Amino acid sequence: MNKFISILFALLTITILNACMPTRVSDQVKLADMNSWHHAPTDLINVTPTDLKSWWKGFQDPLLNELITKAVNANHDLKIAKARVREAETIITIAESALYPSIDLYSSGGREKKIDRIIGVPGKQGIELKTPTADTISGGLAARWEIDLFGGRHLEAEAAIAQSAGIEEALRAVQVGLLAQVATNYLELQGLQKRISLQQENIAVQKEKLRALQLFAKNGLATEADVSNQKTLVGTTESALPLLTSSAKTLTHRICVLLGETPDKLETRLSQVISLPVMLPEIPKLLPTDLLSQRPDLRLAKTEVTAAAANLGAARADLFPKLVLSASGGFGALAVGGFSSLAESVYTLGSGLTMPLFNAGRIRAHIAAVDARLDQAALNYEKTFLLALEDVENAFVAHTSSKERKKQLSDAEKSAQKAYQATDALYQRGVKDYLSLLDARRNTLTVGDEQIKAETAMCVSIVSLYRAFGGGWGSGTASRAENNGIVRKIPPSSTKTKL
Repeated sequence: MNKFISILFALLTITILNACMPTRVSDQVKLADMNSWHHAPTDLINVTPTDLKSWWKGFQDPLLNELITKAVNANHDLKIAKARVREAETIITIAESALYPSIDLYSSGGREKKIDRIIGVPGKQGIELKTPTADTISGGLAARWEIDLFGGRHLEAEAAIAQSAGIEEALRAVQVGLLAQVATNYLELQGLQKRISLQQENIAVQKEKLRALQLFAKNGLATEADVSNQKTLVGTTESALPLLTSSAKTLTHRICVLLGETPDKLETRLSQVISLPVMLPEIPKLLPTDLLSQRPDLRLAKTEVTAAAANLGAARADLFPKLVLSASGGFGALAVGGFSSLAESVYTLGSGLTMPLFNAGRIRAHIAAVDARLDQAALNYEKTFLLALEDVENAFVAHTSSKERKKQLSDAEKSAQKAYQATDALYQRGVKDYLSLLDARRNTLTVGDEQIKAETAMCVSIVSLYRAFGGGWGSGTASRAENNGIVRKIPPSSTKTKL
């Protein structure tokens, strides 16, 4: 009973020492304090996590929904990121295994026969002494447990969990970027297809004007200079069409790669002329601090700080003693010659305590290196937050400017269309000539081309905004780093200590 009480008291003491965790280091980082955006428009709306998760549905484009579904299921970068997550989960198991005892099964056996030769006098044969053959066999169990007195093993496991959580955030970052790429390329492809259609119509108008000028020149109503200038304009207009067509095919190929398919699978379907979306997703109303929980790159940077802080604590634990408990038990058997075997059971209990005294500064140098890594991770977290703020502000600016440009070009397009209709009416009454009518039509097409560019830019700016906000993944499931029951969280009240 006394031995039992002593063992229980020892384990209780170990538990209390372990709970103190004197080697823990804070993972808190002071970030820039911002409560509002500088360039946000006034027509923001409140959104839910579901709205951010499936933001592309706001375009109300069935084909875009289908492409994004395929990308999520088949994209190779996403599959690679998922495989890395599976790998990281195994690293957690490896790190946590050090918190528990290890038990090994051992066995051994053999046969031994010893021959001794006694050397005789010169010219005579020596004498050989033979011992009986001995068969031996032994086996049993051996256990070893390093008691985590100062939390080093716990912190190593915590660092592994934080690193695993970071890889999960990297997976989410890949998904956010993937969805934004698919939507951006798809919208730009739509804009190019519409511009190609207008460009073809513009070429037809230019050729019609050239035909009219050639006819007028034959009748002395136009000069050869007029004809040559129009030929130059026709050639210039036609030269823009291959560039637009090439860009459209390039975007088509990019979408195919993002969807994990060969170009021949989607090229025919995507080559059709498609109108730009009439409906656009609303702009979400989020605060700068919301980015900390929504953007995967910020969450990833935070896990790097947590992992670095845990690694520093684990490195500091190397300065303190280590206690190892061991136990083994088994049996052994010995058979000599023709005699029956002799068997016995054995067991051992032991403990060992080690503490570093001299290692030429290796431990403290390692602590200094890990401490520098923590500083790097903290600075990278601050920088990532500033980049996220810049990303959102730039997206707001791009959206506002594209929206203003679209409005201005929309007014210009209405004016050009009104001018064309007026010129057509005058032409029908014989007041305006045919060339004036063609010029009015060309102006309408030119303004329409710029209008399509502005519409495309505005659609892409919406995508950029949702990407900047970290939209495109669900945050309803907590990561293992947030839910793990074995490794405790770093207390926010703890402070970083320089050694």
